[in-house]
Amino acid sequence: MLAHAAIAKLFSLPIILTTSAETGPNGILPKEISSMYPSAPLIRRNGEVDAWDNKEFRDAVRAQNKSQIILGGITTDVCTEFLALSLREQGYTVFANTEASGTFTHKLAADANERMKDGGVILQGMFAIVMDLMRDWRNTPGSLQVLPWLDTYLPAYGYVARGHEAAVQNGTLAPGEAGLKA
Repeated sequence: MLAHAAIAKLFSLPIILTTSAETGPNGILPKEISSMYPSAPLIRRNGEVDAWDNKEFRDAVRAQNKSQIILGGITTDVCTEFLALSLREQGYTVFANTEASGTFTHKLAADANERMKDGGVILQGMFAIVMDLMRDWRNTPGSLQVLPWLDTYLPAYGYVARGHEAAVQNGTLAPGEAGLKA
């Protein structure tokens, strides 16, 4: 979820934060997320499970005047799915970050993802969302900004980039690398 939250900062995207019931079972927004965006709208819902059912949240989304929304939530089959499908009903193009939420079983996640896909929601993982937003390594943000971000939030890709950097810097290949298929 932290990586998902950090995507907006990387690409200077507008962000809306929300909680369903701060005194209820889900509690407050993690400070790691709220501290990333101290001036972002934080909609403290009164218990509405689907964020779209809250007028203040709807107004905040509409005030951004955007037609595409990237979202994630605590649980895939409730927080993410309910809002994603409500936004689709309102005509928004919705990208659900499949790595930004979880649920209790793989079946629940698969069922929720299937319902969202059937409802026209675009399901993408974090890496695909970031690459879709970047579009070209030469852009800004591009490799200069995105590679350090990936090194922080997707270490497996960071290892690939660091390995490439090391090979370029020392001009050598490890035994066996020369014969690998390109």
